[in-house]
Amino acid sequence: MIPPRLIATDLDGTLLRDDGTVSERTATALRDAAAAGIEVVFVTARPPRWLEPLSEHVAGHGVVICANGAAVVDVATREVLAEHGMTAELVATIVGRVRAAWSDAAFATESAAGFAHERGFSSIHEVPVGSPVADRIEDVLPESSFKLLVRSPSRPLGTFFEDLAAVVGDLAIVADSGASGLGEISGQGVTKSATLARWAADRGISASEVWAMGDAPNDLSMLTWAGASFAVANAHPSVLAAATHRCGSNVADGPADVLDLAIARRGAGAPSAPTR
Repeated sequence: MIPPRLIATDLDGTLLRDDGTVSERTATALRDAAAAGIEVVFVTARPPRWLEPLSEHVAGHGVVICANGAAVVDVATREVLAEHGMTAELVATIVGRVRAAWSDAAFATESAAGFAHERGFSSIHEVPVGSPVADRIEDVLPESSFKLLVRSPSRPLGTFFEDLAAVVGDLAIVADSGASGLGEISGQGVTKSATLARWAADRGISASEVWAMGDAPNDLSMLTWAGASFAVANAHPSVLAAATHRCGSNVADGPADVLDLAIARRGAGAPSAPTR
């Protein structure tokens, strides 16, 4: 396992504690990694509107890969530096296909403009004041959507994502970000790993020089692309099976252990990988 030039980490369930905050130890490890010359980039399912509270923890490059790879955002300025969204026409086609198969499906979208939703869409998070809302999502679609969100109360949770992927087919990609009963749909070819690979290549960094950390199935593409991967102890079974290494949980500062290990590997020491 070679010393990394870049560490890519998921946020919710990985770097962040269960209350969505960064522990003091992890914040210190992030600063130490930057001082050691290691790039740390956050790669998350979060939309741009959820990133501002993390601005103080973003390294000098100032960017986050968000919306499962559909956007690259400068957190300080909220500028979308790159996007790989779906056209309104494509989103409407996907919605039509899902609605025909699941009569109780409800939809929402995330875009550079923010959140838009159907009245029947149940969000566990506070909906921003002034968000476009309609009986049918087709009436409030932005020109480009980072993600199409789908809920269907009648669908069994055990097979929700597999069932949704079967309905969507080759129109788009269905991601499981760990939110129960919430399907997140992105355009074909849009994944965390695809956008991360482009970001790294622009800086002359190869996959072998990247360590990645994650906890949910939507992290799998990133974890299997990176030269070394770490599943937090609280990760989904598929992530635990796929990662090359394990570390402590998100509430036990497991990612901070990985950051400390990377810093040591960049220096003279080379301790064993954390295996909690």
